[in-house]
Amino acid sequence: MIPLETLRAAPKVLLHDHLDGGLRPATVVDLARDIGYAGLPTTDAAELGRWFHASAASGSLSLYLRGFAHTIAVMQTEEALERVAYECGEDLARDGIVYAEVRYAPVFHTERGLNLEQVVQAVEKGFARAEHERGIAMRQIICAMRDRTDSLEMAELAVANRERGVVGFDIAGEEAGHPPKAHIEAFQLCRRENFSITIHAGEAFGPPSIWQALQYCGAHRIGHGVRLVEDMAISNGKVVKLGPLAAYVRDKRIPLELCPSSNVDTGAVPTLAEHPIRHFLAQSFRVTVNTDNRLMSHVTLSEELQRLSHAFGLTLAEVERLSINAMKSAFVGYDERVAIIYARVLRLVRHDSSLSSTHPPCVLTSY
Repeated sequence: MIPLETLRAAPKVLLHDHLDGGLRPATVVDLARDIGYAGLPTTDAAELGRWFHASAASGSLSLYLRGFAHTIAVMQTEEALERVAYECGEDLARDGIVYAEVRYAPVFHTERGLNLEQVVQAVEKGFARAEHERGIAMRQIICAMRDRTDSLEMAELAVANRERGVVGFDIAGEEAGHPPKAHIEAFQLCRRENFSITIHAGEAFGPPSIWQALQYCGAHRIGHGVRLVEDMAISNGKVVKLGPLAAYVRDKRIPLELCPSSNVDTGAVPTLAEHPIRHFLAQSFRVTVNTDNRLMSHVTLSEELQRLSHAFGLTLAEVERLSINAMKSAFVGYDERVAIIYARVLRLVRHDSSLSSTHPPCVLTSY
């Protein structure tokens, strides 16, 4: 198993992390006190952290999601949003992350009078401060919700704020009964505006959700996508044939934003050892590893990678590959992706041979 200190030292990239799922328990307690929110199950920060994780690790998506009522409740002022955004960047930088795209649904943060633009600007301020003080590059992804009817407005908000660090549009929420094509107007707007799209698909619902996300909605990345394994023939623990959807995803190099610990917590997969990420890696899919909700799953990206190392022998060379995959799949421009890969993601490779013994001549044409 790779030592945690080694993984924290390795430069990493995070593409799928929810702002309202990564608060510090102590911050939740502070903000609840500031706004007079009395709904927390406990005001002891350590106990509260345990409560969030116990709810999340229940194997039920509905129980997993109930903690968000509390985090969202305390993220209703510009000051609170800026603080949470800054602390997000601080925590990620401390874990060795050099580039992160963090997503959230602005509409959830308007309960006390903020408008959508104020929400986006407050998050931008927090991220900018983290960038300045911690040296991490931070970008926003705006989420719409599957069970709402304002997805077009959310897409317009995302596109309108592309100069404020918003790099993508997502749709999240319960998959069953809420197909992505029901929000086709929002995705058509993004495609007309040359704006990047990632869609939660293939987590609680199977391959048809992924197919719709790609073929109807034009997704550039798939959030989760773990159930793509259902379009693979597996014999004796190995993939023997890819179905047409799985082959398309691999051949077109469509990135999968996999979140292994979260998938176990929600019951999408039984255990980490059984997570199909091992099959995706073996078949050379464009795999990225992500935290999803750091508070709920009680995990950092380094810890996530260590769990995979313990579960099925993930190597340091594969950690490097995953980071390069993620940066190549980021929604910032090509020049910035290249600069971060060579100046930051590969920084330790050049100076520490223990992180990778071999290195392809051009990472941009590998993986």
